[in-house]
Amino acid sequence: MTYFLAAANEGGTRVLLALFLMLAAAKIMAELFERMRQPAVVGEILAGILIGPSLFRLVSPSEITNTLAEIGVIFLLFTVGLETKPASIFGVGKRALVVAILGVVTPFLAGWLLMKAYGGTGIEAMFIGTAMVATSVGITARVLSPMGVLNSLTSRIILGAAVIDDILGLMILAFVSSLASGPVNYLSLITTAVLAVVFTAFVVLIGAPVVKRVAPRIENLRGSQVLFISAITLCLGISVTAAYIGVAAIVGAFLAGMAFAEVAEERPTMHKQMSGVTEFLVPFFLVNIGMQLNLETFRDISVIVFAGWVTLIAVLTKLVGCGLGAWGLGWRRVGQVGMGMVPRGEVGIVVAQIGLGMAVINDSLYGAVLVMAVATTLIAPPFLRVLFTSEKGNKATA
Repeated sequence: MTYFLAAANEGGTRVLLALFLMLAAAKIMAELFERMRQPAVVGEILAGILIGPSLFRLVSPSEITNTLAEIGVIFLLFTVGLETKPASIFGVGKRALVVAILGVVTPFLAGWLLMKAYGGTGIEAMFIGTAMVATSVGITARVLSPMGVLNSLTSRIILGAAVIDDILGLMILAFVSSLASGPVNYLSLITTAVLAVVFTAFVVLIGAPVVKRVAPRIENLRGSQVLFISAITLCLGISVTAAYIGVAAIVGAFLAGMAFAEVAEERPTMHKQMSGVTEFLVPFFLVNIGMQLNLETFRDISVIVFAGWVTLIAVLTKLVGCGLGAWGLGWRRVGQVGMGMVPRGEVGIVVAQIGLGMAVINDSLYGAVLVMAVATTLIAPPFLRVLFTSEKGNKATA
């Protein structure tokens, strides 16, 4: 392996080698975990830890790997959107809103209090709280999709709440970042909030009917796979628009998928085409999460203890807060919703990177948040699989 790494000094060859190692490691670990009846997503994230800077140092995060990871999660969320018709989300809208609000307020307050208890500054406490807020819908979707439960009641609540969660979380991040860099521009924050709501409503309420009406005309064009290419183009276009407005690009991708959901339901080939794209790109997203973890930070026992507290509180606040939002649906569904909102994934990592880049949190706090983001991403999938599989088993025997 040393020979190959030495021979890969040329830019193009080095990139190809990095992509080969990431994809191969992801698929091997995914296969191992599937054979152990565990979610493949866990194996793919662990593959990133193994080949990343923390252990074997075969691949390091770079602009290219980060870009591929972002593209991977965008197409994952687009695929999830394809299986989520707007009507199914509207049916759980009120419930999803309650879950999202409780899933934001509870972890933010708990994270703030924990940091203050450790003697942190107000800005440090707010960044820790913000890192606990958002949910990585990409991780939860990656677990639920292969199980065929994306259209279940709790899955629809989780997806709807996670989208709202991300929008609220990004608004809080914008507020905290403004506070850290100087006076808060309240007009800009209000404008972003209004644009986010209007944009979401426009894509779902107007975009979906327009797409359904125009799809047959697109299919009559002479190009090859024109409808599929049009869907990909729309996904990228709405993702970019969402990012410019101040909403996460992955939320835009999810909304684009929802706009095409009814069209895709009538054309099963679209799902097969997207499956090939996501199976290639999504592993880069998951491996990249694992590669972000730097084990060197944890030589200090105090950092380990603090990271443990952050992770424990991050899990409990989502489990309890979001679970309360699903109160009345039965204990199993309460657990499904609560656990489905636990993964922080790339969202928590982004918040940590912003805090470190603005010099408002140090390497130790950054490492603790990174552990929380990776740990919650690893903790949730096995429990989700048990909760949903046992429910399906109970229905089968009923």
